[in-house]
This record gives sequence, C-alpha cells and structure tokens, in this order.
Amino acid sequence: MMDGFLNYTMLAGVGLVAGAFNTVAGGGSFLTLPFLMVLGLPATEANGTNRLAVILQSLTAFWEFRRSSGRRDGDREGNGNEMARRLAVIATIPTILGSLLGAWISLAVGDQAFKKILSILMVAVTVWTLWDPVGKKKISLRAPESRYGATHALLFLLVGLYGGFVQAGVGFLILAVTTYSGLDLVRGNAVKVFSVLLLTGVSLVFFAWHGTIDWSVGLALGAGSSAGGLLGARLSVRIGATWIQRIVIAAVFLFAIVLWISD
Repeated sequence: MMDGFLNYTMLAGVGLVAGAFNTVAGGGSFLTLPFLMVLGLPATEANGTNRLAVILQSLTAFWEFRRSSGRRDGDREGNGNEMARRLAVIATIPTILGSLLGAWISLAVGDQAFKKILSILMVAVTVWTLWDPVGKKKISLRAPESRYGATHALLFLLVGLYGGFVQAGVGFLILAVTTYSGLDLVRGNAVKVFSVLLLTGVSLVFFAWHGTIDWSVGLALGAGSSAGGLLGARLSVRIGATWIQRIVIAAVFLFAIVLWISD
C-alpha cells in the first residue's frame, strides 16, 4: 500500500461515497473493496481492512438509529418491534457462526481466487438489486410470526457465511430475510443494522487475529464512510437516489472488469 496524504484523502473520499450509497441503497463495499486492491493491498488484506471501515459506519448507523428510535412515540412501538427483537435474537448465534466460517473460507481461497469470486459477486448482486425483490415486494410480505424457528436460523447462518466471506451487499440479503419473515422495511432495517454490526465485529476480530488488516488505511476509509452514512440522506434529496445508484452501478461494473482481468 502506498503512503501519503493524497492516498488517505482518496480513501476518505471513496469511503464518503460508499457510506452515502450504503445509506441510500446498500452495497458500498463493492466500491471500497476493489479500490483498496487497486491501491495495492492484497485481496485478503483488503477484505479484512474493509471490515474496519464497515464497523465504524455500522456503529454510526446504530447510534443514529437508537437516537431516532428514542424520539418516537412509545405507542408506535407495537407488536412489530417485538417481532424485530425476537428475530434479532434468533439471528445472533447463526450469524456469528456463519461469519467465522465465511471469513475462514475467504482466507483459504487465496488472493487470485478471491478476486475472481468477488468480481462475479459484484455483477450478480448488482443485477439482483436492479431487479429489486424487496422494494418491489417480489418477496411476499407475510404476517409477522409469533415466534421464529429453524428456517430463520438457517437463513441467518447463510447470511453470516456470505457476510464473513465478502461483506459487500450483505445488507440486501438481510432485508430479503426480514421481509420474508414478515417485517416491514423500517423494522427490517433495525435488524439489518444489528446483524451487520454483529457479523462485521466477529469477522474483524478474525481478520485482526490473522494479521490481515491495515489499520491506518481502514481508519481513513472508515472516517469517510461514517461521514458518508450521516450525509447520505441529504445527498439523496439533493441529486436524487436514482442518479447516485446509476453512478455507483457503473463504477461497480468497471471495478468488476478490472478485478477479473488483473493478475
């Protein structure tokens, strides 16, 4: 990784854009991960370093969510919030286990294989989000259940596995699971914030244990991502979420091509 003020400024800038896009739509790591590799980090180290930025942004989002929730009228809590809490509890252990397994697999496959897999996932998940199963309710919204069981635990195990492996786009998968489980997008987003924070924290410890984190790079990227997360809503109002999405999708496809052809 090259040193210098310019590189750290670029990292903060890319983090700002990725954080804003995460707020608007999700999938910001599809920008930050390949950018870290373009700057010279090995794929496995980029994957670990990116977790530091993600967890800083997730902590910011969690704090903002708790602050916003505290201002809501208690009468609006209702049964839906209780279902969200129950689903979050069910998700905890499978998410942790899946995250650890996914992180281990990402280190086991090696740099070149990880680049190829990442480039495929970038295109596949981006196309899936353009189809927009959650936003267009192609995943049927069921009535919230009184309790959640083995099926939901298995789904979160798979979410944790994916998130531990690559992180990028995991928010889309979590929202798909919460929608399937009968939660609306507001309560589903609460579960998403909790789950992302959980699986990212676990995988961050795993990557740190294996020495695959560049802390100064991750902090610079995370500073930008945290600021971007707070500014994302304002940005979407000013220039429109659709334009942000188009720009980032174009960048994701470009990075995917670069990763695929790189040695």
